[in-house]
Amino acid sequence: MAPILERAQAQQAGTVNEEAARMKSELPISEPEPDDNIRDVTIDMKTYGIRLADTDEGRNRASLLINKMYAWRGYVSTHQVEAHPNRITLAASHRGAVIGTVTLGIDSEMGIMADEVFKDQIDPLRAQGAKVCEITKLAFDHAVRSKMAMAALFHTLFIYGYHIHRCTHAFIEINPRHRSFYEHMLGFQRMAELRQNPRVDAPAYLMSIPLEKMAEQIRLHGGTSDQPTAGRSLYPFFFSQREEEGILNRLRSS
Repeated sequence: MAPILERAQAQQAGTVNEEAARMKSELPISEPEPDDNIRDVTIDMKTYGIRLADTDEGRNRASLLINKMYAWRGYVSTHQVEAHPNRITLAASHRGAVIGTVTLGIDSEMGIMADEVFKDQIDPLRAQGAKVCEITKLAFDHAVRSKMAMAALFHTLFIYGYHIHRCTHAFIEINPRHRSFYEHMLGFQRMAELRQNPRVDAPAYLMSIPLEKMAEQIRLHGGTSDQPTAGRSLYPFFFSQREEEGILNRLRSS
């Protein structure tokens, strides 16, 4: 399949290298849960492919990275990405190696994984008519840190959740050490007190963001990472509005 988008960002090479060094201790690994082509993108003169992990091989490669990174963080590391009608797993690859992965879970009659610990926090939104989704199984190789590659994963996940599946709110269960990342880099807000997550045998916060808020941040800041006002936010490293529209049109027509 032809790539959905190719995007040259050579002019941002210096920025990406500087940010990669600063992000080594900052980029998170979320709590679990969470070819096949979405797009190939040139980042810092290197090609990173963002693809659906919707084959056995793709899911196995994503699982290997998740378990490697979870073990590195001291979490339970026996996770397997499985085929599921309400989950979408993306993988970022470089030179054939998977360097990042994340899963989007769409709410259904079965609920979402966060219901196991935080159902009392999610149900009130459902009662108000919200369609919720969750971000799970986020893992990024600590040796390949790039805000642009991570932003590409998050933005593609956003396109699936907001534009294609019409979700209104996204949730994520995170370890306390990663709370600052989601608050300052993406605008998530904490929903409840710290609770124990049995899937990773570690404490977790539930955080959420209205996807309309994320859409607004993308409209305002997407594609502006070369500007000095980028700050700590991840949104300037998201695609521009024009790039987002191009990706969405290709996904809808595929």
